[in-house]
Amino acid sequence: MTTSPDVLKTSSESSAKTSAASEESPLPSATLGGEQRRSIEQITLLLFITVPFIALVAAIPLAWGWGVSWLDLGLLVGMYFLGCHGITVGFHRHFTHGAFKAKKPLRIALAIAGSMAVEGPLVRWVADHRKHHRFSDAEGDPHSPWRYGETVPALLKGLWWAHVGWMFDEEQTPQHKYAPDLIKDPVLRRISRQFVLWTTVSLLIPPVVGGLVTMSWQGALSAFFWGSLVRVALLHHVTWSINSICHAVGKRPFKSRDRSGNVWWLAVLSCGESWHNLHHADPTCARHGVLKGQIDSSARLIRWFEKAGWAYDVRWPSEKRINSRRQRETAEAA
Repeated sequence: MTTSPDVLKTSSESSAKTSAASEESPLPSATLGGEQRRSIEQITLLLFITVPFIALVAAIPLAWGWGVSWLDLGLLVGMYFLGCHGITVGFHRHFTHGAFKAKKPLRIALAIAGSMAVEGPLVRWVADHRKHHRFSDAEGDPHSPWRYGETVPALLKGLWWAHVGWMFDEEQTPQHKYAPDLIKDPVLRRISRQFVLWTTVSLLIPPVVGGLVTMSWQGALSAFFWGSLVRVALLHHVTWSINSICHAVGKRPFKSRDRSGNVWWLAVLSCGESWHNLHHADPTCARHGVLKGQIDSSARLIRWFEKAGWAYDVRWPSEKRINSRRQRETAEAA
């Protein structure tokens, strides 16, 4: 287990209340699928992984040989960071860990932005991640790279599992156990069930913009390639790298009950999520990059939301809070 006592306590209390309530009136599902992944879902998932990945691989020679237009690059970057911050600020720090509270319009916007990252329905994403924290790098963790052992062959197999393989597991995390608070919110439940709609919107925005700006089908197709396919593949693999790479390598200046590490070269693309060691040492902290020079654009965005009055009760790190979680040798050196 790698989560804080507060998180465990809150989760246990929520589960207990939900169990009692479910005896009277069972909660509705917040996803279109059940707790077992069907064959059609696995095939669809495979397509959403392989097609964008093929585009990502093809993008390298295309960019080298013919280049990429400023319009396509702008759409790629803009849509990438919209979805990335929807995941990091919304799905992760707000909905999963409660690192801050948000007014209703912001909650809705974050739920939609995260859905447009095409990483699964809100409630499913949150349930998986809460289970990950409960059993991080131990039996029960949905995506630990140490699943098969510590030898090199076992770790390579585990890295593949943590990066992609776990998503094809037929048994899914029970959403009613790990995300009852979100299911009870009718607006969030609706957005979660509308995942196909937000995926479609996410994929169509670039070609619509590209086609209107260039007034050509060629511009629409080019924008779809770069702003939709390449963007989705890049964001997917950066996000999945937090599950795989950041639990296999990286510096660990903070105490955690798992192998989460800080991987600096993923910081910008992951919007600050790759400062993963602090996150597992202090899951409810709104800032992950707490040390000098650690870029964390998600924390900066939360600060802007707080100043605008849209976010409140933000759990910012204090010096005392940070020092209490340092490794002993690190604290002595400091």
